[in-house]
Amino acid sequence: MKISVKKELLLKALQKICNIIGNRTTLPVLANVLIETGDDGKLTFTTTDLELRISTKIEAEITEPGSTTIPAKRFLGLVAKFKGDSVVIETNENHHSKITCGTAEFMLLGLDPKDFPAPIEFVPQRKIKLKQADFARIIDRISYAASIDDARKFLHGILLSVKEGNLTAVATDGKRLALVEKLLEEAPEGDDGDIIITIKAATEAKRALEKEGDVFIEIGSNQAIFKIGDTVIVSKLIEGVYPQYRAVIPTAFSKKVELPCREFVDALEIVSVPLFDSSAYVKLTFSADTLKFEANSINIGEGHETMPIEYAFDEVAVSFNPQFLADPFKRLDVETVTLKMNDATSPIAIKSNDGFLYVIMPMRKN
Repeated sequence: MKISVKKELLLKALQKICNIIGNRTTLPVLANVLIETGDDGKLTFTTTDLELRISTKIEAEITEPGSTTIPAKRFLGLVAKFKGDSVVIETNENHHSKITCGTAEFMLLGLDPKDFPAPIEFVPQRKIKLKQADFARIIDRISYAASIDDARKFLHGILLSVKEGNLTAVATDGKRLALVEKLLEEAPEGDDGDIIITIKAATEAKRALEKEGDVFIEIGSNQAIFKIGDTVIVSKLIEGVYPQYRAVIPTAFSKKVELPCREFVDALEIVSVPLFDSSAYVKLTFSADTLKFEANSINIGEGHETMPIEYAFDEVAVSFNPQFLADPFKRLDVETVTLKMNDATSPIAIKSNDGFLYVIMPMRKN
């Protein structure tokens, strides 16, 4: 194989696919990127960790067609440092690749591409189409709420539920829940249903998304494929039945208040400075037209901050994990949200006017 590619195109392609490669792999070839020439005059780059498979294509000048594998992270590291505009890759019969860019020349020892895992046969049963910007916003708004250490594997992912042309995306760790509802512009193909995608798949899909264009999600019996331009991500689905998340959302609230997002985050962050241990909490006191933030630490000190709000209900003092409370505000691109509550011990909801909902349990400390 002998090919020449633009350095910037090559770097962007490798950045899209190399993140899933761990420091330790079960098979040596899993540390490599599979490179294949195509009849369309493009190069395809593929990596996999056996749970996730990412491929992307770029334009190339193909002098001699073929395929090989190259140590992915070493290759990425070299390309990131190259000074020239074009990269030439020449591979011999032993799958050793001479890589040249400008005055730099390196030899990387590859492995036989026949050892690279082949894709699993996939039969799509349902298809969803979304704007890439919308899908990126959905993932960003809820992925932080998924569990990372719960024994229940289905909480380690994101629920994508399609019903009557509506997409609902949900993540929860049992202490909080983040939800986005989106009316699909085009009716999905196939029946309504639910799938649970891994956080890793969601993260890598978001990494590949652009500001323009569409993402096509194809769903099979135990896999999902995300098609984003010239990038294709194939992921195993998480098995299991997602919990009845709507059951934790109170059906009625006795109090609500409009909160300006930027001012709220600024006040929350300043009182959180003295807090650094896992048991830390911030107390919010809602009283007549004032919201008071209080925090204290045995080892650091204490402090408080206030901000004006429109509030005409009974005074309520409620405590939160400061990180859990700040998470949605840091990712919302809206000016205000509505906070709804009943009392200091019941779930509290934070809602925007564009389909986002966050439910959080208060800490039992006042």
